[in-house]
Formats: sequence, structure tokens, C-alpha cells
Amino acid sequence: MAGTGVPATAATASAPSARGARLGPVALVLAAGVSVQFGSAVAVTLMPRAGALGVVTLRLVLAAAVLLIVCRPKVRGYGRADWGTVVAFGTAMAGMNIFIYQAVQRIPLGAAVTLEVLGPLLLSVIASRRLANLVWAGLALGGVLLLSGLLGGGGFDRLDPVGTGFALAAGAMWATYIVFSARTGRRFPQADGLALAMAFGAVLSLPFGIVEAGGRLLVPSTIALGLAVALMSSVLPYTLELLALRRLPAPTFAILMSLEPAIAATAGFLVLSQGLSLVDALAIALVIAASMGAVRTQGKHTPAVLDA
Repeated sequence: MAGTGVPATAATASAPSARGARLGPVALVLAAGVSVQFGSAVAVTLMPRAGALGVVTLRLVLAAAVLLIVCRPKVRGYGRADWGTVVAFGTAMAGMNIFIYQAVQRIPLGAAVTLEVLGPLLLSVIASRRLANLVWAGLALGGVLLLSGLLGGGGFDRLDPVGTGFALAAGAMWATYIVFSARTGRRFPQADGLALAMAFGAVLSLPFGIVEAGGRLLVPSTIALGLAVALMSSVLPYTLELLALRRLPAPTFAILMSLEPAIAATAGFLVLSQGLSLVDALAIALVIAASMGAVRTQGKHTPAVLDA
């Protein structure tokens, strides 16, 4: 390449490598979203057996057991700040799951996820240092509102207010989860921090699940479905997201979360036989466009909001 001092062959070889480095963590986030939303669809079918809090307990306890067995994390050699990060991460995971499952008991899954994703979108606006990311966040928010029905004559006016409140609380916990997932990934090797945080979240949720479901948690078929939910909605997606957050800026990651309502709508259609309208399809296209734009304009440095 003339004038650069870099051989053309080296520059050509580095271009695909750079694209792969940029798209690799994005693929992890997308795979995590597909896994967690299809896992949520399975969880909806499990709620009549164990209740919302029972499903949360099964999900977190079984996920923690799997991660602790696989990772066998070390507990020595960490300071107070490290353990504080684990506690905050585990609390965010437990709260996010408890709140969203309480919301799903009261309002439709698509509406609950749409409200929940407002948390990551707000985080993307707060954390962004690039005007372009604000534009993509706004476009994604427009898609989310269109999908929810707030644009075009629909809306959440008939939704249960308690369910709406739970979904918004889940969104706040989701934004907190993003921050502390990134910090945990930097403080602990591999998925050790995730395993420890999951165990803490499982302990927090256990009393709620026992009170609501009791002995129903020990039914073999319920445990089997709970394990499927744990693997699809916790073990796989949280691991993929932790790995992605080591390389993705916070605004980009948060905007990618706007894909969740679209993935949830697809999961609802395939698993729960919930239909999609033309307006839904347009909304999905908007959030996909916003996510693609965020990926193309992502910054090279992680914003300070995620710094330890």
C-alpha cells in the first residue's frame, strides 16, 4: 500500500483478522441472546409446575452446580474488592431473574422483555462517548417502542402495573449485570467469577423458591426441565456474555441487547405459537439495523462505566 510503509499482503491479511476480532464477541452476544430467550420460552412452560420463584431457584441452583463442577474456581488469593464484585454480580443475576419471571407471570413475555431491555438501552446512552452510539441507541429504542405497541396506537395501557414495575426493575438489574459481568471477567480467570457469582445468586433465590414451590422442586421431570432452562438461560448465555464483555465496549454491548425483544418474539412464535405482525417485523428490522450500526462504529476503548 503506497505511502504507508506496510506491505500490501500484510495489510490485506490483517483486514479479515480485524473484522474477525470485531465480530467474534458480537457473535457470542447473539448466540447468548438466542439461548436465553429460547430458554425463557421453556421456562414459561415450567411455571405451572413450580411457579415463577421456583423456576428461578431451579435455574440458578442447577446452573451454579454445573459451573462449580466444570470450573472448580479457586477461592483463595482474592481481595475484598474482588469478592465485592462477585457479590454485586450475583445479586444482579438473582434480582434480574426474580423480577423478570414475576413480570412474565403477569404480562406477556414479549412486553416484559421489551420493557426489560430499556435498562441496557439507558446504559448505552449513559456510557457512550460517541455521538453515533447515541443515534443507534435512539433507533433501537424506536424499534423497541414499535414492538411494544407504544408507537402506532397500541401500548402498555392494559398491562398489569405490578407486572410492568417488575419488568422495569428487571431492566435496572440487567444494566447492573452488564457492568459487574465485565468487572468480574477482568478480575477472575476464565468463568471462575461467574461460577462464584452464580452460586451466590442461587443462595439468595433459594428461600423464595422453597416458600413458593416446596416439594415440587424435587419432582424428577421438573428438575429435568429446570436443568434445560439452567443450561439455556444461565450457563451458556452468561458464559458467552462474560467472554464478549472482555472485548466489547459497554455501549455496543448494551445496544446489542435491544435484539432481545426480537429474539423473544421469534422464540414465542416457534415455541409458544405466538404470531408476528408486519409491525413486529418492522420493529425487529429496526433493532437489527441499530445493532449492526453499533457494531460498525464501536469504539476501541471500554468506557469508564465498566472500569473496576
